[in-house]
Amino acid sequence: MKIKDINLYREGERKIEWASSFMPILNTIKRDFENRKPFKNIKIGMCLHLEAKTAFLAEVLKAGGAEIRITGSNPLSTQDDICAALVKKGIDVYAWHGVDEKDYYENIEKVLEFSPDIIIDDGADTIAYAHKNNILPKGGCEETTTGVIRLKALEKEKKLKFPVINVNDAYCKHLFDNRHGTGQSTLDGIMRTTNIILAGKNFVVAGYGWVGRGIALRARGMGANVIVTEIDSIKALEAYMDGFKVMKMEEAAKIGDIFVTATGCRDVITEEHFRLMKDKVILCNSGHFNVEIDVDFLEKLPKREVRKNITEYTLNGKRIYLLGEGRLVNLACADGHAIEIMDMSFGIQALSAEYILENNLIPKVYNVPKEIDSRVAEIKLQSLGIDIDHLTETQKKYLSSWEIGT
Repeated sequence: MKIKDINLYREGERKIEWASSFMPILNTIKRDFENRKPFKNIKIGMCLHLEAKTAFLAEVLKAGGAEIRITGSNPLSTQDDICAALVKKGIDVYAWHGVDEKDYYENIEKVLEFSPDIIIDDGADTIAYAHKNNILPKGGCEETTTGVIRLKALEKEKKLKFPVINVNDAYCKHLFDNRHGTGQSTLDGIMRTTNIILAGKNFVVAGYGWVGRGIALRARGMGANVIVTEIDSIKALEAYMDGFKVMKMEEAAKIGDIFVTATGCRDVITEEHFRLMKDKVILCNSGHFNVEIDVDFLEKLPKREVRKNITEYTLNGKRIYLLGEGRLVNLACADGHAIEIMDMSFGIQALSAEYILENNLIPKVYNVPKEIDSRVAEIKLQSLGIDIDHLTETQKKYLSSWEIGT
């Protein structure tokens, strides 16, 4: 293991205990795994945001018999007290807050050195590294839109060497994690870091996928004037029909007060946009990697740290404020998704990992089986004390028949 300070473990344990008490899905799965030990003699390599919710997922997999080795998927989201607590719980950790690029990839190497049977990834860096070094597990799970895009590119080029479950597109993931989770936690990161009011501000959201929808909806709920930029004509029309202003980034740059990128692509806000912006604009990113905002250009400008997680850049006398180095604002500047949201996403991760072991899958990107999605939703509803209707045999027959009047 390689972490910052093992003596931080007590605070990490308190954080994990708090998170786990609001995670009924993972607790249900944990009890089942403890009885069945589906991962006995199985090694699982993980590269995720290393905070309390992730730590409890690792505990659940360990309870199922797995040997775990884990690293962080983002330098600014890793919490050193969580790393220490995991080590105390018998989990091998290679991560610390603020890791540089060299150590980041060396830590991924360490995760892959013990030849994991399953990789659980966030952004597909670990899976990509495994491919480059011909390390071939039984399969993997990918958590993010960005990671899935990379994996589908591998598959299209016929270079994907092992099966990967697309956890990101499971209904219980993108309907709640991407929309409600990122929507709430992005605004949490902005407000916690800046301490400014959103009401009355021109709030620009780049991208109207599930993440962008959630951010736009919650910003409007806080009283902001929301503007959406898009490259997809259907999504742009959807944003318009949802009541948001839609325009090109070139036009939004002139009037925006706060900008959030949520596209999964690079170079969304660049020099040409910076030069059009007003004084004291705030920029942040909720896409996976820190490439959506052209940070390299900003770094050439005069700069200073004006507040924790806020860098001020000066361009032609105008001040531009970047939050969290352009990395995921909800994790770099806050605590990430709400606990209950990650309970659903990580429940899917845990069950998808078991699915890989139980099935002889060929190398391709697989959607999460409907029965896993449904099981997670059922556990969640039970924990809320909600019961729902079920089809009668007559209704089932009606819905499966083509004949009129049957």
